[in-house]
Amino acid sequence: MKEVERPMMDGTVEVDETYLGGKQHTYSKAGYGDSNKQIVVGIRQRGGDLRFFHAQDVKAGTLAQYVRENVSEDVEVIVTDELNTYPTAFRDTAFAAKHKTIKHKAKVYVDGDIHTNTVESAFSLLKRGIIGTWHRISAKHLAAYLDEMTFRFNRRKSSTLFLDTLRHMVTAPVLTFEKLTA
Repeated sequence: MKEVERPMMDGTVEVDETYLGGKQHTYSKAGYGDSNKQIVVGIRQRGGDLRFFHAQDVKAGTLAQYVRENVSEDVEVIVTDELNTYPTAFRDTAFAAKHKTIKHKAKVYVDGDIHTNTVESAFSLLKRGIIGTWHRISAKHLAAYLDEMTFRFNRRKSSTLFLDTLRHMVTAPVLTFEKLTA
């Protein structure tokens, strides 16, 4: 269900990260060091598409790469939370002047049009899918689950969903069991 052609996002785009993987078994903070949590970066265009990525870290370079590859420089505004790597990720880019931050630590969740609620609602659906549909996922196959959730989410309001899915299944390359479990 991986989408082959993905247009660049524009308008108002939200970027956020979440952590998957049950209880934290170390004293390390999620996303850093020897944490057992898996990092998922979400990018969502308001009124448009969603993209999820299984990231190795939340360093500025990693976040900047995802934004560069998915968001048009003509974007109106990029909204994030106050994670300290976002300003560094956007520094010296066309996104620096368009970056707005919502301050969750100060218990501010919406300030006019500045919020990350739409990408966070997609994270909520992802986590509900894990609990209610898949029950358990492995880090090895997390990217495939993210691709499926992205595919389903971006087509949730389509009146031709069945036909689109069937067309995609027929035209997609064959995924053998050996390749799937490799």
